[in-house]
Amino acid sequence: MRIWRYAAAVLAVSGTLALGGCGTESSGTDDTTAEDTMSESTDPSDPVSASGSASSSAPGQPQVAQDAVADLAATLGVADSEIDVVRVEPVTWRDGSIGCAQPGSMYTQALVEGQRVVLAADGQEYEYHAGGPRGVFHCENPTE
Repeated sequence: MRIWRYAAAVLAVSGTLALGGCGTESSGTDDTTAEDTMSESTDPSDPVSASGSASSSAPGQPQVAQDAVADLAATLGVADSEIDVVRVEPVTWRDGSIGCAQPGSMYTQALVEGQRVVLAADGQEYEYHAGGPRGVFHCENPTE
């Protein structure tokens, strides 16, 4: 009888730790995401304007966005100032393709932390991806 009580207690503690011990606790009820924060900012020094875009020369622009703007400007043969940063968002890519899988290619099957950068120039949007050790690159046909 004593063994069953001990086993039940161990299971109860293990279950509690497994379900509640791995998460993070929030002291507030604010469910604002990073994307919400970026789009709601009215600070004039914020890189994202009220229209949801940002100039590449805005202070505080993430390095990944600056690199993407420089690449697209060079590719299109335009000035950096002609390119708007639509959004920069953190992404957990599901494999080593960094969201830009090419047919017939094989990729590491592991989650990869990275970023997605969406730029706009002359009415067209361009998607750039980055993750793991790979720097930012233009993804012409995103797969995620």
